[in-house]
Amino acid sequence: MHTPLAEPRRSIYFDYQVFPAHTASVGASQVERRPVVIVGAGPIGLTTALDLARYGIPSIVLESERQVSEGSRAIVFTRRSLEILQQVGVADRVVEAGLSWRFGNSFYRNQRVFRMEAPHDADDRFAPMTNLQQPCLEQFLVDACQANPLVELRWGNKVDQLTQAEDYATLDIDTPAGSYRLQANWVVAADGARSAIRSLLGLKLEGAAYEGRFVIADIKIDLDLPTERLAYFDPHWNPGNTVLMHREPGNIWRIDYQLPLDETPEQALSPESLRERINAQLGIVGVENPQWELDWCSVYSARALTLPNYIHDRVIFTGDAAHLLPIFGVRGANTGFQDCHDLGWKLSLTIKGLAGPGLLASYSTERVAAAREIIAEAGKSTRFMTPPTPGHCLVRDAVLSLSLTQAFVRPLYHWRTSRAHDYVDSSLNCKDDDNTRFECGPRQGAPLLNIQLGDDQFLFDKLGASFYLLYFTDATEVAKDIQTQAQALREQGVPLQILAVTGNQQAQVSGADGLIDDRSAHLRNKYGAVAGSAYLARPDQHVCARWHQLSGLALRNAIETALGNE
Repeated sequence: MHTPLAEPRRSIYFDYQVFPAHTASVGASQVERRPVVIVGAGPIGLTTALDLARYGIPSIVLESERQVSEGSRAIVFTRRSLEILQQVGVADRVVEAGLSWRFGNSFYRNQRVFRMEAPHDADDRFAPMTNLQQPCLEQFLVDACQANPLVELRWGNKVDQLTQAEDYATLDIDTPAGSYRLQANWVVAADGARSAIRSLLGLKLEGAAYEGRFVIADIKIDLDLPTERLAYFDPHWNPGNTVLMHREPGNIWRIDYQLPLDETPEQALSPESLRERINAQLGIVGVENPQWELDWCSVYSARALTLPNYIHDRVIFTGDAAHLLPIFGVRGANTGFQDCHDLGWKLSLTIKGLAGPGLLASYSTERVAAAREIIAEAGKSTRFMTPPTPGHCLVRDAVLSLSLTQAFVRPLYHWRTSRAHDYVDSSLNCKDDDNTRFECGPRQGAPLLNIQLGDDQFLFDKLGASFYLLYFTDATEVAKDIQTQAQALREQGVPLQILAVTGNQQAQVSGADGLIDDRSAHLRNKYGAVAGSAYLARPDQHVCARWHQLSGLALRNAIETALGNE
């Protein structure tokens, strides 16, 4: 019988809540069948449930524990992640509770040798990075799920077995009161790095695991330092190794430091070892006789692994259950948010019978390609942080030494931060639009630019769970053939909204679902558009077609392609 922890976890900054275990299904006379069951109530599983609910798709979320995750874990969330969290209704709470930042500093022998500046301008609603401890984010997501009638959270429910039939899967679930069985047309595995679903299906991740291990230690201490990433290479107290520091809300500081190869996790996490090393690092930042309190600590190793396919019959993998990525460059949770945002609309339209044969398959194709690209990029950072061979160590040490006097080598410290992936090769992109003729603006596969529209509004404030056509016009009416095709698509059930972007002072554009006042031509200029131009964005805000002059037939063909009907 499953017995999850029933006492609140200890934390200096977060009040853990123990949720009642779901046991009502134990002993049920009939097996429930649901459209979607999500395994794992971490950030990715909860966001997936909320994203599906935007399209009217109900889901059950199973979580083996009875409280949100232990420890700070993922703490840095990118601008693109905040754009995704805005769509599920929690971005404002994250911004209010979090700490924003945009600079990263690299030190060698206590001399700053590189300063990274993430781009940011007036058209960015969110900061490049926002620091917030994972349990805080999870609580915001839990609150949103509990307020949503289409999401059912079942705490203390552990999946023990999974079998698949042609059009559904069956899960055997253990609870503190006994077991029960649940069926789902689709199972989304969002159960993290140690995915039970991945193990039950006998699936193996592919890629590399690096030897370097790090201690994560969260301490409470008041430091007069800015909210910036601090990376220390070869500090005197940890020769040949790397130390990272991040400020978290509530006067909590994350210190990550690399361990010698022959040290065990038990040795590293002993109170004496933690105290000695943390004090040594605090001495480097100028703290004498430091007074601090430990909140949480753990040991991790850098891994760059992915499943080669994220869809296995009726089971779909997302987040760390699908891939394990090095934390250098804040790629773990941020990549997971892009996974579930890509999956949400595709699975929803598949369930509704609106998808072509290629739509759901494109989730795996797009996101596996993204993971492999990230692994290639992150591998460069990881090999610099934790050289895997004597040859890599020799090169890294040479760069470190030269960086004290030679500026040309310092960009090699760049940690290649997580970014929004471009689906430039997606099968859902239109093949005969005007993509290559545009001189600027988001290209096919890229996410829309979240341009400021004035009055503290941004473009994404006007977007929801739908395809969106940004239609640039000086006329008072959307072209009739475009209206006709848009109406026909809607009658088929395809969610499609037309936003007229106009420079004229007018109350509305006939045939459009919304109006964007662009009298300053700011949006038009950023998108390289002229009167008659149009951008078609998928429900996850990625561009799948753009035209200098749009016809109704071109719109119809682009939508059909984006639905996987190529």
